[in-house]
Amino acid sequence: MFRRGSSIFIPIASLSSLILGLAITLGLFVSVRHLEYEKMDAEFRRLGSGHLKAVVDGLDSLVHELETVNRLFATMDSVSREQFHTFTTPMLRRAPYIKSLGFQRLVSAAQRPAYEAEMRKHYPNFTILQLSDGKPEPAVGHEQYRVVEYIEPMAGNEAAFALDVTPSVIQEEAMQRARDTGLASSTDLFALKASKDGSKLAMIVLMPVYQHGAALDNVDDRRRALVGFTSAALRADAFVNNVLARDGVQARDDFYLRVYASAKPDAATLVYRQGDQLTPSVASHWLPAWLLYDAPQDMSQTFELAGKSWYIEASSPPRVFTKKNAGSILVLILGSLLSWMGATYLYFLSTRSKRIEQLVDARTQQVRLATQMMKEDIVARKRAEDALQLRERAIESSANAIIISSAKLPDYLVEYVNPAFELITGYSASDMIGRNLEVLQGVDHDQIGLEEIRSALREKRSANAVFRSYRKDGTLFWNELYVAPVKDSSGRVSHFVTSLYDITEMKSYEAELEHQARHDTLTGLANRNVLSDRLSQAIVYGELYGHRVWVLFVDLDRFKFVNDTLGHNAGDLLLKEVASRLKAFTREADTIARLGSDEFVLILPERLDEELSVGLIQGMMDAIARPLQIEGYDFFLSCSIGVAIYPNDGADPESLLKHADIAMYRAKEMGNNNYQFYTAAMNERALERLRIEGDLRNALERRELLLYYQPQVDLRTGRMVGMEALIRWKHPQLGMISPTRFINLAEETGLIVQMGAWVMHTACEQNKAWQRMGLGYLRMSVNLSTRQFFQQNLVQQVAKVLEDTGLAPHYLEIELTESLVMTDVELAVGILNDLKSIGVQLSIDDFGTGYSSLAYLKSFPIDALKIDQSFVRDITVDQDDAAIVASIISLAHNLRLQVIAEGVETQEQLSYLQRHRCDEMQGFYFSEPVSAADIEILLREGKVLP
Repeated sequence: MFRRGSSIFIPIASLSSLILGLAITLGLFVSVRHLEYEKMDAEFRRLGSGHLKAVVDGLDSLVHELETVNRLFATMDSVSREQFHTFTTPMLRRAPYIKSLGFQRLVSAAQRPAYEAEMRKHYPNFTILQLSDGKPEPAVGHEQYRVVEYIEPMAGNEAAFALDVTPSVIQEEAMQRARDTGLASSTDLFALKASKDGSKLAMIVLMPVYQHGAALDNVDDRRRALVGFTSAALRADAFVNNVLARDGVQARDDFYLRVYASAKPDAATLVYRQGDQLTPSVASHWLPAWLLYDAPQDMSQTFELAGKSWYIEASSPPRVFTKKNAGSILVLILGSLLSWMGATYLYFLSTRSKRIEQLVDARTQQVRLATQMMKEDIVARKRAEDALQLRERAIESSANAIIISSAKLPDYLVEYVNPAFELITGYSASDMIGRNLEVLQGVDHDQIGLEEIRSALREKRSANAVFRSYRKDGTLFWNELYVAPVKDSSGRVSHFVTSLYDITEMKSYEAELEHQARHDTLTGLANRNVLSDRLSQAIVYGELYGHRVWVLFVDLDRFKFVNDTLGHNAGDLLLKEVASRLKAFTREADTIARLGSDEFVLILPERLDEELSVGLIQGMMDAIARPLQIEGYDFFLSCSIGVAIYPNDGADPESLLKHADIAMYRAKEMGNNNYQFYTAAMNERALERLRIEGDLRNALERRELLLYYQPQVDLRTGRMVGMEALIRWKHPQLGMISPTRFINLAEETGLIVQMGAWVMHTACEQNKAWQRMGLGYLRMSVNLSTRQFFQQNLVQQVAKVLEDTGLAPHYLEIELTESLVMTDVELAVGILNDLKSIGVQLSIDDFGTGYSSLAYLKSFPIDALKIDQSFVRDITVDQDDAAIVASIISLAHNLRLQVIAEGVETQEQLSYLQRHRCDEMQGFYFSEPVSAADIEILLREGKVLP
């Protein structure tokens, strides 16, 4: 619109610069202000969430403390005052806001005389009391009393001892709710009498205690089984203050916090207050509130404590942003100042540039004419110089050695070498000029290429050859040499130009390729190609001299676990160490090769003076079993070895390797860590295994897999309390296939993960269906395999199954074998804690058959031990087995764990377990594993132990 030379251009440019600068400044101000507000709001949310979590966690901890007291009465037939005092004193010391912990026993009018007589043995003049006009007097006129039998601390609470609290209106609703639900229940807030203004709000939490072994399936059962309540009286305001003080909460003028013991804000239920009255956020009609004020949105949350709703809210008062945020103000001031300075600078710069432009135009015209005249002369000379320098630079810069030598006989002396020659050979130009190039061959003159080059020099023609040459320091290098004649102006050959290429790396690469083609890159052992060739040679040797040839197929057990837990680098280190240990057992005539991931093959020919024996195989297994330390972890490996022997087991390499492989798989089927010699029957078994593996991959899709359930019975009540889900395979041609035939195969192929997920989902879905039918709330036990347990998303998968099926977590019990959790204790403890956090039950299966450490056992967050049936089977005839079972039961009870005995088949076994207070049993004596329909029949009939 405006020409650059116009007078109006200068103020327009300056004004535009000023407007643009102010606009940018305003944008930066808004952006910085928004960041300041988000930072302030995030800090408020963090602080508020921390306080909210502290209160919720504190309330959950309070209920847990009372559940701990209740568990004392649930686990012991009789609790003495000394035991109650010892058990509760640490809790009261940890929680000063708890005014008292007590036990209220239910005593009927008929039981009262005997009860008071028994109590007077310990407390003379004991009688059940009631309050009348605030004064204690002997209680009368009730069919049933709820007597405060124990209360701690006694000091300050003497008036409550022996008091009948049945008339208490405050406790009535909470008592009924606790009695009928079996859960902790809280009273409404009430003012302590010790507080004249009623400002000290208190509450009582009750939890029912039922008769040992009583059925608690419904409300009527729980009412009949009720024997009393454990109680905790506490000051609600002191409790919340204590929780927040423990969490490090300090009063702040910019943070307000309120806690109410009700579902909605109510001044009557306010138990904690920090700061003044909550102030609503400031809003503007045309500007966002955050632009001028720091005013985060209020936070609130409702949560449950022992059946009562609590409400907590947090807020922050609005304040002008300039009080604590200098960044945005600084941006606004500096941006405006820089905009003014930039506009001013542009104004003066534009004026000065116009004057300079006029002067430059005049001088440029003069220089242009002089330059044109000089160009023509320079270009001509430059072309000649460039042509000469280009040839010289090309030779000097060449990565290959260039040598110019005289064509004069007899020595063809060197006249020039380029820098690349010095780098490749170590000889400087002064070392080579005046000498023959054959100095590079040293004394190694027996080379075919030398005669070819000499002949070309004599005949004055081109030639090339490959040599072994030697540097000045004597090191060998390979080179390819090209020689060509150079003619002078008369056409006579006056010189030879020689190009020398260093091909040492190429030769080394060729040698490396040849080695890699015949050897395993990781371990350096022979590969499959070399193995086949060596085995063929060994067979020929054996046939010629009548010797046997042993072929050992070695496969590492549980090698995949190392890769999955520590990564492939650790797995590679392990394979190298195993290869080294196996090499120690080979002779010069033997061959050891690595075929794949964790598979090794050894070819061991016998000699006239030596025969091989199984002792050699056992020695290999012992060597591999020695501890391996990788990345700070100790691993105890084992291996399975299959043996095929020429000529009995095959007359060609393919047959021997195949049969050794089959024997190795048979060794794995026998439980790993052993060796097997090939037999003809193994081939048939391998074919059957191949068929089963193929059919197993489609079994889930074809719905051939099904679940059977074996009941678990409480030995005190004789009633079913749970069951274990056991997988079965109904093959369309082979009929029912035992799990022992396909579970290990599923583990090896990885199908166990898919199968295990199906088992867990189906079992949980079936349990929920029984619950909907009104058949009771039973525990469902599901086994986890090693592959499943070490999945990274195991906990999420279990939680999703529970969510999809609607089954409560405590009705699912996950069984883990003893050897599984001891594989990697630290990792296992972490996974078990994660599983426990979602509420499922955990048990150790086949306990006593592995290698548990008691130091580790106590760190596992488990709920039960299952005694392996191998111990239960002979407890009535074998004193050792009987002693082991009794010890396991005692150990578990001391660790507060449940005990389940597997494989109970006789009345004698059952009686022994009952005498030693085993908690539950599972076995054919009550029921073999049966279908879901049969379980439904048992539940409807209410079958119990005879």
